[in-house]
Amino acid sequence: MPQTPSDHLTEARRAAAARLIPLQPLLADLGDVFTSAGHRLALVGGPVRDALLGRDSPDLDFTTDARPEETIRLLRGWGDSHWDIGKAFGTIGAKKGEHVVEVTTYRADVYREDSRKPEVAYGDTLEADLLRRDFTVNAMALELPSLTFVDPYGGLADLAARTLRTPGAPEVSFGDDPLRMMRAARFAAQLGFTVAPEAVAAMKDMADRISIVSAERIRVELEKLLLAPDPRPGLELLVSTGLAERVLPELPALKLEIDEHHRHKDVYEHSLIVLEQAIALEDGPEGPVPGPDLVLRLAAILHDIGKPATRRFEPGGGVSFHHHEMEGAKLTTRRMRALRFDKDTTQQVSRLVQLHLRFHGYGDGAWTDSAVRRYVTDAGPLLDRLHKLTRSDCTTRNKRKAARLAGAYDDLERRIAELRDQEELDSVRPDLDGNQIMEILGIPAGRDVGRAWKFLKELRLDRGQIGFDEAREELLAWWAREQEGAAGDPDGATSARSGGETTTTA
Repeated sequence: MPQTPSDHLTEARRAAAARLIPLQPLLADLGDVFTSAGHRLALVGGPVRDALLGRDSPDLDFTTDARPEETIRLLRGWGDSHWDIGKAFGTIGAKKGEHVVEVTTYRADVYREDSRKPEVAYGDTLEADLLRRDFTVNAMALELPSLTFVDPYGGLADLAARTLRTPGAPEVSFGDDPLRMMRAARFAAQLGFTVAPEAVAAMKDMADRISIVSAERIRVELEKLLLAPDPRPGLELLVSTGLAERVLPELPALKLEIDEHHRHKDVYEHSLIVLEQAIALEDGPEGPVPGPDLVLRLAAILHDIGKPATRRFEPGGGVSFHHHEMEGAKLTTRRMRALRFDKDTTQQVSRLVQLHLRFHGYGDGAWTDSAVRRYVTDAGPLLDRLHKLTRSDCTTRNKRKAARLAGAYDDLERRIAELRDQEELDSVRPDLDGNQIMEILGIPAGRDVGRAWKFLKELRLDRGQIGFDEAREELLAWWAREQEGAAGDPDGATSARSGGETTTTA
């Protein structure tokens, strides 16, 4: 017999009660502290929602009518420690035993038209505080210490229906805090919920309003969206509402107009599939790329963003995207800097975008030892992510082609493993170090030592480990050639040469 909405609500309450049993002593204790002082206290938002979903919540968020100064006084006497870093927004934190709590005074925050920060205004009732919350599923509370369930805006019914709806008019809610439009996309990805039609319409009408929100806050929401179990619905919502054009314009730009002969795929759809396939390849906690991995997921969704700028229609109806990986790496760096990503994450993602075609550049021929060394050396610590990105980038429906590409990459990984057994492949260094170079050539530290080291590094990549004696002979021969070149180049042009690099292909 199919379950009714009432059955779903009953199950949700039962799941919430079971999930909160371990916390009941803490909740009752903290509730008594506030009610004894004449104040109200309620567990609110995410913890209540997650309890109703039968999930553990990492946060314990509370709301109260007590002003921050009074909250500090009460938490000082209750907890092992407390802090007021969020006092300007009405939030005071405390720790007791292993539990960390945050207590926020009833609020009614509003963004002014020209402001990037909310203007904090304290409220007087729990119901008004819940009204200012982003969605009804986050506008439920448990009053303490009685554990009375408070749900004035139908959040439990929306939770059962898996719907994201604002407690009040979406235009008012999104106007108060435009970041809530990004949160709608994030929750669609995290929870698998559908955003109510009226909220989607408001997002489309108010997309420009996101421009007043700081890049840092937008980045945090984007990260949470990408780290969700299924980012696709959230990304699709950002694109369909026009928000992506304001926060990640490179993504909707991938919706290239298909040429009349349909000779190239929808790059936007391809990128979403690559992201899904990369997520499927993430490892468990003990693996080399434990999921969810932000770097891999960013690289997957951004790997082809250089295509719009490099698209060319060739004679005969073909389409090319020459060097789109290089253009994509530059665009990736630019966008991630604009979103205030940290330097390391930006560099790693951009490098993966730059390298994502390297495997295909070798064609179907057998991989030489030199080519394998260069592949591993260029990828460096990103090699395991590059493996997964490259495999994910195969979205062809041609089963024979897909099997051939997968087999070729299997062979590459086998070759890497074989060479690792023979030599220190992950840290390829010349057979001679800087001190040995200076001693053999009789030169002081300086640019020539660096050029000599670079020559020997190229030699090492080409031929593998050749030992001290052979490396010494090659170094002396190279130095003799450099000296001869310098003698015929009195203006010093030779000294600016890169130092004997060679180009090797598979």
